[in-house]
Amino acid sequence: MNNRERFKAVMEFQKVDRLPAMEWICWWDKTIERWSKEGLPSGLNREDTLRWFGLDVHEWVWISPRWKIKRPEGRERSEGVIETETEYDRLVAPAFENPEVDRKRLSLIAEKHAKGEVVVQLQFDGFFWFPREIFGVERHLFAFFDQPELMQRMNEDLCRYNLACLEQVLEILTPDMLTIAEDLSYNNGPMLSKEQFMQFIFPYYRKIVPVAKENGIIPFVDTDGDVTAVIPWLEEAGVEGCLPLERMAGVDVAEIRRRHPKWKMIGGFDKTIMHLGEDSIRREFERLLPVMRSGGYIPTTDHQTPPAVSVGNFHDYVRILKEYCGKAK
Repeated sequence: MNNRERFKAVMEFQKVDRLPAMEWICWWDKTIERWSKEGLPSGLNREDTLRWFGLDVHEWVWISPRWKIKRPEGRERSEGVIETETEYDRLVAPAFENPEVDRKRLSLIAEKHAKGEVVVQLQFDGFFWFPREIFGVERHLFAFFDQPELMQRMNEDLCRYNLACLEQVLEILTPDMLTIAEDLSYNNGPMLSKEQFMQFIFPYYRKIVPVAKENGIIPFVDTDGDVTAVIPWLEEAGVEGCLPLERMAGVDVAEIRRRHPKWKMIGGFDKTIMHLGEDSIRREFERLLPVMRSGGYIPTTDHQTPPAVSVGNFHDYVRILKEYCGKAK
């Protein structure tokens, strides 16, 4: 089986020769700095780094209008970009004009994709994520009550932008999965109520998710923290899976599988034990092995690999990951 065939079969709960040995979340910049001192060749991009470690490769294409928005000088990312609708009109609204994708890059990816060499993950900013980036962390949470009309306006604009970009991507290739980036949960669960989810997020999922599914694209949501309580909300919206399933937030992939037998999952390996040696890595894979064998699940680290992990540690992790991907077939 090639990479794409293997990925699609696992996501459909079908038999495979082995599970994909992939790394979806990758590494912190400080981790790469450390590895560069420990033998990682300089100048490698993300995909080349995956190949250097011997992992299966997937192409991650993140399209966002935020790349066009200039943050006011002196304002930290956590403080956002705007406070008022007037500022929105001036600083943010222009970013939604002329939705466009990197056709050259997509065309190069399409060649490898057509051969089955790579899995393609398309990612869009979601309807919790984007307003937080624009309002800032604290103002965003107040905006559910203080500026709901502006919140809806920016999400409507974002939805139109995402759909226009998806249409352009589909002219070149059909991604294997669509990830909607949200980060709407934290260690103790979601940062909004179900009522707020249904009012501010659900309507836009119901516009994007059906288009993805009609084209054979698996819709995922990326949210850190404890996603457990959110999964039924996402299922109502037609979403089929989530990542990265953070263990330190108490996420239990076995319990999710018990409650949601057909829910698709990527992640779940506790990144905080990777530097503790082979025995710890094996114990973690033994914890995950029953779910790996159940289908619909690809084990990867549950967030970026931290700089406490050496090149040697990560080589050990990849070697043992491959061993257990073979055991789980």
